[in-house]
Amino acid sequence: MTVNRQILLVENPSGKLATSHFRLHEGEVPKPQDGEVLVKTRLISLDAANRAWMQGATYRAAVEAGTVMAGGSVSEVIESKAPGFAKGDLVFGDTGWQEYAALKAKTVNKLPKLEPLSHLLSVYGIAGLTAYFGLLDIGQPKPGETVVVSAAAGSVGSIVGQIAKIKGCNVIGIAGGASKCKLLTDELGFDHAIDYKAAPVGKALRAAATKGIDVYFDNVGGDILEACLFGMNNFGRIACCGAVSQYDGAAPAHGPRGIPGLIVVKRLTMRGFIVMDYQDRHEKALEELQGWVASGKLKVKEDIMQGLENTPQALVGLLAGDNIGKRMVRLD
Repeated sequence: MTVNRQILLVENPSGKLATSHFRLHEGEVPKPQDGEVLVKTRLISLDAANRAWMQGATYRAAVEAGTVMAGGSVSEVIESKAPGFAKGDLVFGDTGWQEYAALKAKTVNKLPKLEPLSHLLSVYGIAGLTAYFGLLDIGQPKPGETVVVSAAAGSVGSIVGQIAKIKGCNVIGIAGGASKCKLLTDELGFDHAIDYKAAPVGKALRAAATKGIDVYFDNVGGDILEACLFGMNNFGRIACCGAVSQYDGAAPAHGPRGIPGLIVVKRLTMRGFIVMDYQDRHEKALEELQGWVASGKLKVKEDIMQGLENTPQALVGLLAGDNIGKRMVRLD
């Protein structure tokens, strides 16, 4: 344990992200100080938010060129200088894209030991909890209502749609490509799937959501958000989770039309959130998610790649939409 392989962000992209914006580097394995744990990274989480962090400060500091690329991971404690943590413990923390990291114990969360380990990043991790709280706390779906979710074959969207079905809703997923749409309806139980690459979304929504949209879970922003705004019912709820259509490449020419006009006329509730807002309610959410998985009501889709060196390509591909379910990179 003498070398710490790392992926550095060598340049903040002005356009589309490419693997050339990253570099594999060999650094030193850090030594934990008092109050810290030294961890070995097992599974790195890949998320569209990784790209947003390169654009500036969000709910966390911006990622600067020349530093280890930021990112959360499931890691194993190999040395502890903090009470409450011991060698062998599993934790989730912002290790960045590297094999070893020394983290302040107060910044990591201890995880249960369960198999498959990957579920700690997908359905029982940020993806599952984001879907759970965004849909149920902000969307507040009621049986018989129509729920629409964008990026529906992704890590969050695939879970949102299934929870909405569990709650007795009519569910419409928006995804890119015929194969993804087929997965949504044939395997995950969505009532309808719209391929935004094949037809105008607004027209397809009018055909699928014949009674209008009561809840929209927005992962993409942009034109799809606009199309859903025009289809919302009075007193509809919109959970704003992300805007992946605007993270990579040039800024859009205009924002979604209908704001604030449609929000006022239709008395819509439109609210953004991040999963850390619900830290005190994670335990109950995890119990319910585990129950749904065990009963077969909730199917878990994961996209696991192998090797730290492949992490840049994994993120570039995710931004291009080539993943189904939660994407992660396994290091061991």
